[in-house]
Amino acid sequence: MKTRWTRTLFARLMLIWLGGMVVVLAVSLALFLSERDRYAREVLFEGVAREIAAAVDVLEHLPAGQREEWIDAVGRRRLRFALVPPPPDAAASTASAPLAAAIREALPDRSVEVLVRTRPDEEHPHRAQFFVALSLRDDTPLLIRMPGPMFGMRPPPLPPGSLVTSLLALLVGVTLLTWFAVRIATRPITRLAAAADALGEDPNRPPLATDGPAEAAQAAHAFNRMQQRILQHVDERTRILAAISHDLQTPITRLRLRAELIDDETLRAKFQSDLDAMQALAKEGLDYARSLDASAPKQAIDLNALVAALRDDAQDMGWDVEIEGDPVPPCRGQVGGLRRALWNLIENGHKFGGCVRIALRTLPAVCELHIRDDGPGLQPEELDKVFEPFYRVESSRNRETGGTGLGLAIARNLLRAQGGEVRLVNRPEGGLEAVVTLARSAAGSGTTAA
Repeated sequence: MKTRWTRTLFARLMLIWLGGMVVVLAVSLALFLSERDRYAREVLFEGVAREIAAAVDVLEHLPAGQREEWIDAVGRRRLRFALVPPPPDAAASTASAPLAAAIREALPDRSVEVLVRTRPDEEHPHRAQFFVALSLRDDTPLLIRMPGPMFGMRPPPLPPGSLVTSLLALLVGVTLLTWFAVRIATRPITRLAAAADALGEDPNRPPLATDGPAEAAQAAHAFNRMQQRILQHVDERTRILAAISHDLQTPITRLRLRAELIDDETLRAKFQSDLDAMQALAKEGLDYARSLDASAPKQAIDLNALVAALRDDAQDMGWDVEIEGDPVPPCRGQVGGLRRALWNLIENGHKFGGCVRIALRTLPAVCELHIRDDGPGLQPEELDKVFEPFYRVESSRNRETGGTGLGLAIARNLLRAQGGEVRLVNRPEGGLEAVVTLARSAAGSGTTAA
């Protein structure tokens, strides 16, 4: 099962590099130990063969009667010589071929056999006995008993502390080198991902730096061109919308003047109502176009005073609006845009829910405003759709009940232009809640406005 960490390119490159280095080190260590074992055996068997050749040479130069006296002196610590034939229960050993080859090379004119007796004795109850059997030049048999562990002998291991320290130092070095190389390789991708994520919140952000490897620079150039095309598209759409909304004002005014010339009171009232709807739609179209402009300067805003002023304005209009919660620290944003966004949310809550309650909440990095109403709420699939321009839940398209469908879209654009966000949730006890998130202002960031 893939974890979230292993899905990143950095983690996968790290695993590939580290896994490859571990395999290479393991194979290298195995080959080194195997070669060391083989070389140590060769050196051991060559030394034993030279000792046997030297002992045979000494025994052949001694008179036959004196060989028994000197046989123990000729033998070494690991080799024991005896002038006797091999035991009858000994058989040829297949595990000692390298030793037999080394002895035959040291004594090329002798017939040498390496024998093994598997039956244990009192002296060696737990292992077999190995013998080398040959004859002196006068056909006197010579039996050399070998140390049994020689054929299963391993070279002395390296000091444990030294081996572990060396392996740990090598592993730490490879890990640091791998981390450094992978970080350099993945840093442009991480930077590109962060820029793509920030583009949605601030389309006017500075262009992405085009330094680094050729592939990263090419991707950064493509990203900057995409950002420029997006800005041009948004600006063009905003200008078109603003131009249409502005140009509609003139014919609407002329129609309003001409409507005054209609004698029929009922017909004139209908004309005036339609013209009011057209003028309101044109005005909100202009407001929506202006809400896409994020160039206004930001400053520290006293959110408590701003919300209190909006509450007073709403109460002057006869709306039921109250504030709950503790005071919050200043937030950073655009005063006019924030005032318009919060007013749209309050107006929306009053229109569909009657009474509106505004709760302020302070979080470590942001401030939250919870604008709650007692209305019917929304279907879950419509909680995000209502922020789309000209989308209205009320299907009759009646402006008195459904509005123009731009109020929430304008509110979200204004909040996002200053680094904020808004979302709608249905309250468990009934009604709708708009949760506004605003970045807190750093201490000493400027004059506080309300």
